[in-house]
Amino acid sequence: MKLSFWEIAEAVQAENNWKQWEDFFVTGVEFDSRIIKSGNLFVPLAGNADGHRFVRKAQENGAAAAFWGSIEEAPKDLPILQVKDTLTAMQQLSVYYLKKMAPSVIGITGSNGKTTTKDMVDAVLAQKFRTYKTQGNYNNDIGLPYTILHMPEDTEKVILEMGMDHAGEISFLSKLAQPDVAAITMIGEAHIEYLGSRQGIAAAKMEIVDGLKSDGLLLVPNEEPLLEPMIKERSQTIKTFGWNSDAVYQGTVSEAGKEYTDFTITGFKEPFRIPVPGSYNVTNALVAVGIGQWFGLSEKEIAKGLAELVVTKNRTEWLKAANGADILSDVYNANPTAMKLVLDNFRVMAGNGKRLAVLGDMLELGPESKDMHRSVGEFLNPQEISEVFLYGEEMRSLYDDLKERYKEHAHHYKKEEKAQLIQALQEEFAPQDMVVLKGSNGMGLAEVVAALQTES
Repeated sequence: MKLSFWEIAEAVQAENNWKQWEDFFVTGVEFDSRIIKSGNLFVPLAGNADGHRFVRKAQENGAAAAFWGSIEEAPKDLPILQVKDTLTAMQQLSVYYLKKMAPSVIGITGSNGKTTTKDMVDAVLAQKFRTYKTQGNYNNDIGLPYTILHMPEDTEKVILEMGMDHAGEISFLSKLAQPDVAAITMIGEAHIEYLGSRQGIAAAKMEIVDGLKSDGLLLVPNEEPLLEPMIKERSQTIKTFGWNSDAVYQGTVSEAGKEYTDFTITGFKEPFRIPVPGSYNVTNALVAVGIGQWFGLSEKEIAKGLAELVVTKNRTEWLKAANGADILSDVYNANPTAMKLVLDNFRVMAGNGKRLAVLGDMLELGPESKDMHRSVGEFLNPQEISEVFLYGEEMRSLYDDLKERYKEHAHHYKKEEKAQLIQALQEEFAPQDMVVLKGSNGMGLAEVVAALQTES
């Protein structure tokens, strides 16, 4: 980003006499004083600590200017833009910068698969365009404008992940970004505690159309009946993806490996490969195919982009344990639908040893949480997955259901018993085995993965 100080002042309607400073160029925006670089604008946000307290640190690190929304007196020796609310000002600035640079905007949401789909769309569009995408999980009211303001000036396509916990949040992000293309990966149960039902979740995800351009494209899963009444009589082009014959993009898995999935699409001549496992990742890839076609890419260009995919770290990935066993790590987030999809693929993967599953609590599922955890049991069979390690209080209900079927091969650990879980796993699995780990990020299963990769 490169904008002049006066230009920024006008974009955010700064309230002070900002013309007392000569105009100069600002070369970036940061809200963390520790990573400020020379020429940056510092945005002090409210958090665990008031960001205004760190303005001197930002200045020492090279901040050229700062927003100011505190009742405390602003520094006299730093160009300041007085605003009512610093976060609102950053959001306003991102809208201004987005309109000035005018890339095509792709918005992606869904209960699962947002980040992988974002990575796939980026890999495809990068075959023909200069792209920029949400980094990490910067997908909320702070992260999305921050992403936009970090977009290089020559960006032609920006891919924005849109996350939410509550109703109204995606609507806000969509209206801010005004996407040309929007996609919903799936409707699961994530955040059902706040939204009441899967129907409430579907309605919250559909908020992505609130800012979608009237001549834009909306991609939705065709196996989701909750979305059907919500997409009728919309002015935008609607395209569906999935496994059914009535999907515009109908995928068929032709070969599934531990580290890749081959698939075809009805009506396409080109075969496709993605360097990640799981049929659920094929549906994510179908979104990328649809968006690639929308922007004029050939089948060969789309296939090449998908084959070159590099996924964001901590999503589904194969790792090696210290003893040589295979680890399928998917520990960033979880809801029942996503956990079942992972287990459904894992339980039939070819291997020389045993298959083991480590499942952590799925958080924010509300009053039906225990039933939802129990429902995962339909994808757990001792003949397919021989050992199950359940971690967390909510997983107790699944353990109670499994202990008769699994006998001594089902284990339960409380959240404070992570060390015991790690020890049991290290003692149990052999070099030829494979283990899948899945749970909500708040359960800290990434620590278990790291421990399994370390010599005990």
